[in-house]
Amino acid sequence: MRLQKRPASPFFPRMPAISATPRSFLAAILSVACVFPLTVEMPASAAIPSAPKDKKPKADAAVKGLPITELSADEAILHALNRLAYGPRPGDVERVRQMGLAKWIEQQLNPNSVDDRALDARLSDYPTLRMSTAKLIEEYPQPKQVEKQAQKQVQAQARQEQRRSDAAAAVVEKDTQNGQGQQANSEAPAVTPVSAPQLAADNPNAPAPMKQQAQGNAATNGAGRRDILGGGDPNNVSRATADESKRPQRVVAELGMAKVTRAIYSERQLQQVMDDFWFNHFNVFAGKGEDRYYLTSYERDVIQPHAFGKFKDLVSATAKSPAMLFYLDNFLSADPRAAERQAMQRAMRQRARYMRPGRPLPPRPSANPQQAKKNERGLNENYGRELMELHTLGVDGGYTQKDVTEVARCFTGWTIDKPRQYADFKFDDRLHDPDPKIVLGKKIHAGGMKDGEQVIDLLVHHPSTAKFISTKLARRFVSDNPPPALVSRMAHTFQSSDGDIKAVLHTMIWSPEFWSRESYRAKIKTPFELVISAVRALGTDVDTPMPLVQWVGRIGEPLYQCQPPTGYSDKADAWVNTGALLNRLNYSLALAGNKMRGARTDVPSLLGVDSSADPKGALDRAVQVFLGGQAGPTTVETLEKQLDNPQVLQAKLDDARKQVDLGVVAGLVLGAPEFQRR
Repeated sequence: MRLQKRPASPFFPRMPAISATPRSFLAAILSVACVFPLTVEMPASAAIPSAPKDKKPKADAAVKGLPITELSADEAILHALNRLAYGPRPGDVERVRQMGLAKWIEQQLNPNSVDDRALDARLSDYPTLRMSTAKLIEEYPQPKQVEKQAQKQVQAQARQEQRRSDAAAAVVEKDTQNGQGQQANSEAPAVTPVSAPQLAADNPNAPAPMKQQAQGNAATNGAGRRDILGGGDPNNVSRATADESKRPQRVVAELGMAKVTRAIYSERQLQQVMDDFWFNHFNVFAGKGEDRYYLTSYERDVIQPHAFGKFKDLVSATAKSPAMLFYLDNFLSADPRAAERQAMQRAMRQRARYMRPGRPLPPRPSANPQQAKKNERGLNENYGRELMELHTLGVDGGYTQKDVTEVARCFTGWTIDKPRQYADFKFDDRLHDPDPKIVLGKKIHAGGMKDGEQVIDLLVHHPSTAKFISTKLARRFVSDNPPPALVSRMAHTFQSSDGDIKAVLHTMIWSPEFWSRESYRAKIKTPFELVISAVRALGTDVDTPMPLVQWVGRIGEPLYQCQPPTGYSDKADAWVNTGALLNRLNYSLALAGNKMRGARTDVPSLLGVDSSADPKGALDRAVQVFLGGQAGPTTVETLEKQLDNPQVLQAKLDDARKQVDLGVVAGLVLGAPEFQRR
């Protein structure tokens, strides 16, 4: 295979290790290995003997109670940690072995039984996570809103001072009339009206409108239009996302940092995996207007509490969320006849007030076609379509365009109360289409808000929904093309349990297909999974997660920035290409080599100090620690070719004493094809 030369990146000179050509070669091998099914051929020293097919292997106590026949106990534990968690940390495999794999899984399915107070302490660094939407809008306003708020505050203070002045003048006048004017004047302070500029100058806490305006303009010049959680140098922090920033970008930045922190440090690993799965399933784009303020509540109050509950409750919660209502424009959807009905009702009320004896009728208002057209609101089908295509039935779920329109009619009036103040869900009956609708052949006419609720109930109990959701779960946890028999059993559980998500997961995990050899390392890690799993594998101590957030974006999956409602793909072909995989290798080298701000990795403690003098021993140890001793011969051969590189050995060519850079060795192994799979 002939490799094309890539242009030098400004990031490469700061990398601690391999020159561009060998690194590109390794990335190309990684790409090929990820595209084709991975058959791991282990070295003899690391191979795990397999039992003859005609002889049933003796069950290991660590995996008792699970249908595991094709994987060893260590492989099964590693498989579970890679699928039901974001990969093992140092010591996790042994810890789960001692506990028993089945018990660990049961704990993960019941996250409230797991103590996670250490994580809570870390999340306390992000105050926006605990704020209401109203508080976020107030504390982190848009630059133009900052200027308006400053002007309003100055005007309000000026009015207050004017009222005080008027009150004081009234007191003086009254006391003068009572013959006590002199005494009153000596006791009452002289208060004079204060202009807005004077007030701002005298009060150091008052905002300066011109300064606020300058800051606001700076925020919108270039940086504000960029993807704030991806691209650029991950070690640089923009002003808009800095700790002291009060700009809206800081809200989304804290969401990203909290997501990374939870995935790394939470003991409730399956909870974090499911939160990510459901957010992606019910995707909302942070870059759309006011949604940057709504996402905090959306993830905290809608996704997280319902991750293991009933699917109907989850769909209902997303349908009423201001984040979803705004993202898919349903808050604007209205019966096209609503404006006409409201005008007629106003005319009738006005006419009724004048229907008194001897009172003339009011003059009819002159018609203004342009104003009427401006105020006209129509039916929006965005949410109705995505509710069926992406949230419930699936694209082949058996619905028609007519069903999309009818569902949209059912959800008219589902809107947002005060979108730029506190943004609560509101049902506005005046905007609702009151006529009967037909959805999937069923008549919907419960009336008012119940029309939408009846549609949700119809869709979540449809067989197509059971199959669609089961397929997506199996694709996330088992393989890109999950076995039809497994999907069928999961769908049956979905229907028989009234959409109980935990029950469906239990059916999947306690299935032979989940633990089959074909499923083992059959999934390509998404950029987020790769970034988190590498941190966990190295036991890296992370004080500042923003560079990790930006690396996720740089590799190709900027958090909360997926614009289409489909969410990010969970299949290999979306993530496997040489350019993206080269970025994965660069990330692994930066992390293991302690070239990342706010992250400290102690590779020597993992690989052993003695290995620093033996390149081959260091590589074998890294393969054992990070890959469970399982690396294909092509991977081993490619990595061994790098062991003579002076940068790996931290020595000049004529230096007799060689010292292995263990960070480079660890980074290369973490960039290997086997680590890209889970």
